[in-house]
Order: sequence, then C-alpha cells, then structure tokens
Amino acid sequence: MTPSLDRPAASLADAPHAAVSDAAAPRSAAALPFTGPWLLAPMEGVTAPSFRDLVLARHSPSDLGGAFTEFIRVVDHGVPKRVFLEHLGPRRFPIPVGVQLMGRAVDALMASARHAVEVGAPLVDLNFGCPAKGALRGCAGSGALRDPCGMEEVVRAVVQAVDGAVPVTAKIRAGFDDARDIERLARAVEAGGASLLTVHCRTRAEGYQPEVDWTRIARAVSAVTIPVCGNGGIDTHDDLVRMRRETGARYAMVGRGAIADPWVFSGHRATPAEAAGFLLEYYRYLVSCAGEPRSPVKRVKQLLRYWTAGGVVRDAADRLTWLREEDYGAFVARLEAIGAEDRDADVLEHV
Repeated sequence: MTPSLDRPAASLADAPHAAVSDAAAPRSAAALPFTGPWLLAPMEGVTAPSFRDLVLARHSPSDLGGAFTEFIRVVDHGVPKRVFLEHLGPRRFPIPVGVQLMGRAVDALMASARHAVEVGAPLVDLNFGCPAKGALRGCAGSGALRDPCGMEEVVRAVVQAVDGAVPVTAKIRAGFDDARDIERLARAVEAGGASLLTVHCRTRAEGYQPEVDWTRIARAVSAVTIPVCGNGGIDTHDDLVRMRRETGARYAMVGRGAIADPWVFSGHRATPAEAAGFLLEYYRYLVSCAGEPRSPVKRVKQLLRYWTAGGVVRDAADRLTWLREEDYGAFVARLEAIGAEDRDADVLEHV
C-alpha cells in the first residue's frame, strides 16, 4: 500500500459518529443476507448472469458470501420488474445476489427499489462510486460524492421505500478528487439508514490506478457504526484476509481480481482444465444467448485481459496472442486443447 497523503476534515474530527443531517435515520432494515465475508463486486459489462452464475456455481456459501448485479441505471421512471429478472437471471443459488441501482431521480429510485423487492432481490445496493463520464453528467455514481447531504437523502428515500423488507446498502469511492472527506461521506450513508457501506479505496480521480491506500477504508470503519466492506487492490485470497485484518472491515469485496481468478474467494488453485472449462462454459452460454460466436469471443477476451487462473495465459506475450487472435474457431479450439491436455495428463498420471 502507498502511505496516506490525505488528512481527515478538521471540522468533523471531534464528532466521529455525527450524522450529516439532524434527521433521525430510518429504522433498520432486515439483516444482511450474506453467507460469508467475501463478496463479488458489481461490475458493468461483467457481472451479468453469464459470468456471475459460473462463479457462484464454483463456490460454497461459506467461501463466497454474496454477489451483485451490474449496476442498473435509473433515469426518470421506475425500472420494470422484467429488467430486474433479466439481471438476476433464471438460476438461484444459496449465495445471495443483490440488485445495484444507480441514479439521482429519487422517486424513480424508490419505485425501482420496490420492484426489485417484489421480484425477490434480497437487498438493494446504491451506486455512488461509478467514475464513468455518463454517470458524472447525471450527478449519479461518483458524481454524488460532491453532495453528501444529497447522497444521504437518496439513501433515506430508498430505505423508506423498501420499508424494512430488505436491507439497503451503498457503495462509494473514497472521494471525488481526494479522500479528505471520507468520514463525512461514510456518515452520510449511515445517517440515511443504510445497513452496510462499501468503500472503494480509490477516489474518482484515481480511477483504477494500481496504487491503493487501505487506510481510507480504516478511516471509514472508525467513522461509522454500521458494517463496512472494503474494496480495491485485492488480487489474491491472502489479500482478502489481509484487508479485513488491516482495516477492521467486516467484509471484503473483489472486482477485477475475480475476473483474473474466479476462484479467488476460496483460494482454490484451478488446474488448466478447470480454468479453460470456465472460459469455454462462459463462451457457450453467451453463444446460446446471442446466437453467433463473434461477440461472445470478444467477451471472453475481456476476461483474458486480466486472467491468471490455471496457467491458461503463460505471460504477457502469450496474453497478446490470445487477444489478437481473429480466427474465432481457432480461439475456441485453443481453449479446448488446453483442457484436453490437462485431462490427458491426469489420466496418464493414474495409469
């Protein structure tokens, strides 16, 4: 970790648990449904059922405690129930999958949250962390970090909308341009009545830079009484354990680390056959939905940009050969060959 260069806001230092507003927080919602401390992060374009379900199917509830849909954008009206059903997918697992919403239109968010509950979502998460320009233009995602009081109002409204049926949680970045006000942001989420705060330890300005500062998560933990989930800079199973130990966070969330190694939550070291099998199953699922192979291969390549599991990608040069392959039949055949070689080796070992 890089050392912290941020200083807490002086005006809040003497009130570590003060709410942003004078209004009392709404009554607590249902208990958090997570089955363990490790969570799969919501990721746009990744955590659709096609990827998420494959990860869930490979873990026990004790190894992976929960997951989320990719964010569902809420604009000027409630999101229809059918959209939530599409994002949740047809399969159900003992591991809970929460619905994540992103928007600033309070009435539309409230209606959307009710619809999510009505189709069976076990929790509603609010996205205050997305750094995309489209989100910023609408003052949604990390754009909301510039207005802690407005963020509190959004959380409060959604908590009231679900009326205790499910917990409402919120995900923030450490700040917009810097992390000086992370305590204030954390308290705003708590004051709104959220049951959990997830802190991505990078600011909006830092994007997805390699360096991370987990002391920002520890500061949020110290500022609130609700559980905190830490996010950012987790690449291995050991990192999950270390984050909780170093920050005091009750939960730890993995994003791109789970794209690199979907087994990161259990610490299982995938064989080449297991790793290639995951990618092939993902590809075939996408083909069954899209009806043609070109786009599914591009989606598999999206995973291979980060992939480390099972030795499928040997080094940086080998990664480029995967990403530059334009013959889609050859691309799939190469994955199939890796799985076959590993199975053949296992058979010979036991002869």
